[in-house]
Amino acid sequence: QVQLVESGGGLVQAGGSLKLSCVASGSITGTNIMGWYRQAPGKERKLVARITRGGATAYDLSVKGRFTISRDNAKKTMFLQMNKLEPEDTALYTCGSGWGSPDNFWGQGTQVTVSL
Repeated sequence: QVQLVESGGGLVQAGGSLKLSCVASGSITGTNIMGWYRQAPGKERKLVARITRGGATAYDLSVKGRFTISRDNAKKTMFLQMNKLEPEDTALYTCGSGWGSPDNFWGQGTQVTVSL
């Protein structure tokens, strides 16, 4: 089992930045691959970035070039640096992890709100 706790969300103006963190505890193999999802009101949850234990990353086109995912394996922590935020980025951001895909374990989420 893996427990995930996110932090770092908040209210920011368009064009601003936020950095999210996700701290994991429990099984190491359960964090082989980790990712950040987001869900806006009335929309489905969507994977926006993922990272393997070895550091390979992938991004959704909507955030590529603006968001950077990283992880510190020693501290069992994953990050999402979000720059040039847009109102469309407003959503509940949730951390996920797993053995082969980042959807076996979930955190509770942290709210990001971007104002004009």
